[in-house]
Amino acid sequence: MIDLRSDTVTKPDDTMRRLMAEAEVGDDVFREDPTVNKLEAYAAELLGKEAALFTTSGTQGNQAALLTHAVPGQEVIMDEEAHVFVYEGAAISAFAGLQSRTLPHQHGQMNLETIKNAIRPEDVHYPETGLIWLENTHNRGGGTVLPITYLQEVRRIADEHHIPVHMDGARIFNAASSLGVDVKEIARNVDSVQFCLSKGLGAPVGSMLAGTEKFIHTARRKRKMLGGGMRQAGVIAAPGLYALQHRRNRLKEDHEHAEMLAEAIHSYTDLTIRHEVETNIIVADTDTSSRSAAEWVRTLSEHGTAIIQYKPQALRFTTNADVSRTDINEVISTLQKLQEENG
Repeated sequence: MIDLRSDTVTKPDDTMRRLMAEAEVGDDVFREDPTVNKLEAYAAELLGKEAALFTTSGTQGNQAALLTHAVPGQEVIMDEEAHVFVYEGAAISAFAGLQSRTLPHQHGQMNLETIKNAIRPEDVHYPETGLIWLENTHNRGGGTVLPITYLQEVRRIADEHHIPVHMDGARIFNAASSLGVDVKEIARNVDSVQFCLSKGLGAPVGSMLAGTEKFIHTARRKRKMLGGGMRQAGVIAAPGLYALQHRRNRLKEDHEHAEMLAEAIHSYTDLTIRHEVETNIIVADTDTSSRSAAEWVRTLSEHGTAIIQYKPQALRFTTNADVSRTDINEVISTLQKLQEENG
C-alpha cells in the first residue's frame, strides 16, 4: 500500500533505530538527559530562539504555549480552520480556559484589518485578547505557506497592541523549503513556535516548542502539568535530533512529488484542487466529481493507494519520506487507468 494519508505514517529507518538503541540517557525531569538537552539546544539554534522544549506531540506543545502566553478568560485570535481549534479536542478551553476568536482565512491568511478589528478594546464587557495564533504551513488550507511579508504585518499589529504571537509551525521546515529561506526568517516574526519532528522530518515521535528562556522555563512547568515530564527520553529524542540534522533538505523531494501528483489529478480525474500546491499536501475537492469522497478513498485503496477523506467533499493526499518517486509514478498510473476505465 502506498500511504498518502499523512506524513505522520512514516516508519523510523535503520539509522534511527540504531540511534534509539545507543542513545545516551538520563532523567529529563532533572534535566539530566544529554540527548534531550542536545536536541533542545539544536532546535533553539536552528530557529534563532533562546531555548526550546521537547514535547511528546504537537498538541502538547501548542497547549503548553497557550498555558504560558495567556491566562483563563482571555481570548486567542486564530483562523476558523486552525488545527488548535479543529483537531485538538477543545483542549484550548478544557485545559487552558481560553476562548477562541475564529476569523475567516484564505489559505491560512486572516485579513489584516479583520485581525485589527478582532483585538478587543479596553472594556469590562469583553475578554482580553491574550494571543494571536498563526499556522504555517496551513493544514486544512492545503499545506499553504504564509509569506514573510504577511508575517511581518501580523507582527507589527501585535506589537502595536502588546500581544504575543504564537506559530503552530508543525511543518515550518516545509514552509522554509518552499520559500527558499532559512527557517529563522520565519521564526523571527513570532514570539514562540511549535514544530513537529514526526511529520515531514520523519521521526517516530515528538515535537519542539521554542521561544525565550523565560517562556520555555514556564512552558516546562506547563508541560509537567500536561503529563509531559519524561524520564529517559533520549531514546525518542535521538531519532528526532537525527531527523532535524539530516532530513530538512529532502523536504523539497516531497514537494516535487506533490506537484507531480497534483498535475496528474488535474489531467486524469474530475477532482478539483483550489489551492496552489506549495508543499507536500494536496486537498482535492469532490464537488465536481462523479465519485463521492468516500468512493474515491475506497477505489484508490482497492488499487493500492491510501488517502483520507478530509472534509465531507474533499480528499487529502500527503507526500512523505516513505513514498518514493517510483511510488508516485505508480499512483499516477493508477489515476490514468481509472480514467480509461471510466471512458
